[in-house]
Amino acid sequence: MNGCINSKMIGRVLGVLLLIEIGMLLLCGGISFCYGENDYIYFLYTCGINAVAGILLLLYGRGAENKMNRRDGYCVVSLSWLFFTIFGMLPFYLSGSVDTITNAFFETMSGFTTTGATILDDIESLSHGMLFWRSLTQWIGGLGIVFFTIAILPIFTSGGVQLFSAESTGVIHNRTHPKINVMAKWLWAVYLILTLLETILLMFGGMNLFDAICHSFTTTATGGYSTKQASISYWNSPFIEYVVSVFMLLSSMNFALFLMCLKGKVGKIFKDEEVRWFLGSVAILTGMITIALVFHNHYDWELAFRKSLFQVTTVHTSCGFATDDYNLWPPFTWLLLFIAMLSGGCTGSTSGGIKNMRLLIVARAIRNEFKHLLHPNAVLPVRVNQRTVSSSIVSTVVIFIVFYFIIILAGWTILLFLGVGFTESVSTVISSIGNVGPGLGSCGPAYSWNALPDTAKWVLSFLMLIGRLELFSVLLLFYPSFWKKQ
Repeated sequence: MNGCINSKMIGRVLGVLLLIEIGMLLLCGGISFCYGENDYIYFLYTCGINAVAGILLLLYGRGAENKMNRRDGYCVVSLSWLFFTIFGMLPFYLSGSVDTITNAFFETMSGFTTTGATILDDIESLSHGMLFWRSLTQWIGGLGIVFFTIAILPIFTSGGVQLFSAESTGVIHNRTHPKINVMAKWLWAVYLILTLLETILLMFGGMNLFDAICHSFTTTATGGYSTKQASISYWNSPFIEYVVSVFMLLSSMNFALFLMCLKGKVGKIFKDEEVRWFLGSVAILTGMITIALVFHNHYDWELAFRKSLFQVTTVHTSCGFATDDYNLWPPFTWLLLFIAMLSGGCTGSTSGGIKNMRLLIVARAIRNEFKHLLHPNAVLPVRVNQRTVSSSIVSTVVIFIVFYFIIILAGWTILLFLGVGFTESVSTVISSIGNVGPGLGSCGPAYSWNALPDTAKWVLSFLMLIGRLELFSVLLLFYPSFWKKQ
């Protein structure tokens, strides 16, 4: 690297992150050991490999200048997600739980990016340690690998702002506290509270402690990994389905609003225009699909409402759980689910997709264009939550959405070239870049993605990564000017 990048500081930070991953791996190895399973040895092997790599990076970073610019932040965030995936896939591959490097990388990337797409055809055959590792990857990836580290270590005090900007999702990065590490601790506290509450409710609904924790991890992360091949439908419990639906919705709202609730400002949630837009979209789509299931599939009203609410919620929040095979629903409902996949959740949440704040801003800008045609001299700023959105942000939002669809088109074309079916290719591309999980056709909620060509899995893994980090954070590294001195 040249002088514009503080490579020693980047190496030092990556070394620390790999050592932190060792703690996560030891936890999972301990779970396997407690259940009397031999897989703990593969977690220990991976810890050894992580330790060597982490120490080498720390040695390289000795004497690093203790500062970090925006370019360093983008490098750290992109490389940390890649490193965590490469080293995190080792327990799956070394144990034989996943048969190939391609599949192990895909499964782990899908975990850390909270996509939830899987290549496993017999999830129950995995040990408790491996199942817990799958869920933990999603829980850590939900708020962000680097953001997790910011909350627990003081090492990022000098570059926390740059790292937060590079990893956090949304249009405007909400700063609820002037100190990044304090804000990270508060947001992780909210995250923990949601996880704990859901665990208790799922146990009340009939899950054992292990399954309840794993599903709470993947719900609050809007990831969708389950400990059962049949996903949530395994329990055949309306109570569990409603609980998971509610927590998927909560986890797809801006976590900064929950901090306001802790400070007694509960009304902030209901006044937030993005939340109202998001919940309104879920309600409209759920209502339309409920009616379709009653009259086309002959479900009774409660069953139709529950199944449609769950599936709309799981794709709208990019979670990826399943309680019904929507391949068997009327075809026009697939379009509605595509809309939900593209929309995603709210800014500042663990969900993927375009984000409803961007859609809201574009909708307001379109409305203003109609008004401007009637009143050419009028000054019509775009306002959200009674605040004016600058023209530069509006332009950025439009560019993001256009670029988002360009990448979808490119990915779709590549998968078609690789021989993937028309429906499967478009749905897996949208699902991957939106970090959703299930697609349509043979990649729908009742199937794994194992049958896809290996090259397609690498392409989709890349789409998962750029989708989780909102396109530009990763793709910026491929821009030649990024590496030139200014």
